[in-house]
Amino acid sequence: MFTGKGGVGKTTCSAAAALHYAADGRTLVISTDATPSLSHIFEITDKQKPAGLPSNLEIREIVEHEIRQMWDAKFGREVYEVFSAFVDIEYEEFVEFMTSILPGLGEEFMVDHIRELCLSGDYSNIVWDTAPLGQTLSLLETPALLAEHLRLAPRIYSKLKFGNRSKEPVLEILKRWQKLSAANMDFLRRDVDFTMVTIPEALAVAQLEGTLRELEKYGLSIKQIIINNVVKIEDSLFLQTKSRQQRPYLKQIHEKYHDLKITELPLFPQEIKGIVRLKELGKILF
Repeated sequence: MFTGKGGVGKTTCSAAAALHYAADGRTLVISTDATPSLSHIFEITDKQKPAGLPSNLEIREIVEHEIRQMWDAKFGREVYEVFSAFVDIEYEEFVEFMTSILPGLGEEFMVDHIRELCLSGDYSNIVWDTAPLGQTLSLLETPALLAEHLRLAPRIYSKLKFGNRSKEPVLEILKRWQKLSAANMDFLRRDVDFTMVTIPEALAVAQLEGTLRELEKYGLSIKQIIINNVVKIEDSLFLQTKSRQQRPYLKQIHEKYHDLKITELPLFPQEIKGIVRLKELGKILF
């Protein structure tokens, strides 16, 4: 799972990692970014795979309507059972409302989806290119929100005992969703390697500390930090200046997180896209 704030190179790193893992077995790289760019980085046009792309590498970009289908299949109908008992609202409107007010909801579906993909055994490796960091972190609040809701639920639902359509007890619906959410959190703790992608700049480094602290709070540990766009060749006044600006942030990351694997990726003179350049990047990553 590659995570980090927007624009630091998560997708590029995800693509290079997936290409590397595909040498060992069937690999899926999946993006849940609202503006996915995996296809662009792999230079896939009109769904045509470029030459050199391994046949056992599958690339998926999950778009909004697919997330809604996941809601429908696993969560939505049951939660709608509860919600529609209070409010007269059509299901499609309800889904749009929920996905708009809860930014972590899409990520919650994706964790569950990826967990099921892992359990299926169809892939040797799954690489997840996440949405920007805020949405990824917001999914971590879901189990706590459900637990709090269930603590208050008996009073709220004392007169409303059954779902609007299924006639299943409302508390049972909610408890089942809570159990599923807890299983997803266990999956994140036990089976997922987190890689944080950052850049050597003030804001990114400041956010790094808060993010790692937040993940640790939920029992999630970072396996690796990737520092992207590090100036290695100072052959101009501009790059010399840029390098000087980066040095204290690089030092801070290495000193503060010395117990983690830290990989520096150089600032390349060209865009990293296409199989050849992604393989070059993969050699540095691995």
